[in-house]
Amino acid sequence: MTLDLVDYERKAHEAVKSFWENRGAAKEKKIQSGTFDQGERAGVTAGKNMDKFLDLVRDIVRANGLAHAQIYENRAALTLPGYFRPTKLWDLLVIHKGELIAAVELKSQAGPSFGNNFNNRTEEAIGTAHDFWTAYREDAFGKQPRPFAGWLMMVEDAPESQCAVRNTSPHFPVRQEFKDASYLQRYDLLCQKLVKEQLYTTASLMTSPRRAAETGEFSAMSAMTDLKTFVTSLAGHVAAAAARLGS
Repeated sequence: MTLDLVDYERKAHEAVKSFWENRGAAKEKKIQSGTFDQGERAGVTAGKNMDKFLDLVRDIVRANGLAHAQIYENRAALTLPGYFRPTKLWDLLVIHKGELIAAVELKSQAGPSFGNNFNNRTEEAIGTAHDFWTAYREDAFGKQPRPFAGWLMMVEDAPESQCAVRNTSPHFPVRQEFKDASYLQRYDLLCQKLVKEQLYTTASLMTSPRRAAETGEFSAMSAMTDLKTFVTSLAGHVAAAAARLGS
């Protein structure tokens, strides 16, 4: 069966445009209402910035054999049981014939506070995955084949995220790959390691400048973490599930 990648590049450009437009609109609305958050928080707390990426994921699922799968995007239906905690809220779940097919997490970060946010995102991604797979091992989702776990991150391409970052570790040396690595490079390393350690089926990093509100432009840091790898991996997993379960 040939995989259908649903013209993902065009849809991704539209999603990137929507992301930056929504951030800008949310920030302007808060300024006008007199409830402007500190720094960039106004854009982050808008909540709907990544919705077009959810549309892309949904299209991939529908086009690759699971047209009748239940795809959940509503907050009330997005929790899965955990192991170290009672539940975890995801951004999108795909369930077919009582089987969890896929769980997807979408994240984003714009400047200027790349440092603290990078650490928070890293800890969150690792903790979520460890809890998810331990719950799976303990049959929290029933006895079933391994589901798809996806992590997609978009980070602002800006001078602050491109420049080399120095590390402070007075007692033991920092790993060589992190020395003078920018935040974009750190995110790329994170995504690569999340996959190598089998914490996620695939983890993707998209970088995009603020002018992309007009152009929709985005870039990848490496072949291992680019959007095509994410899309292809998801489409392949869905097609395999459809062949096994029937559509």
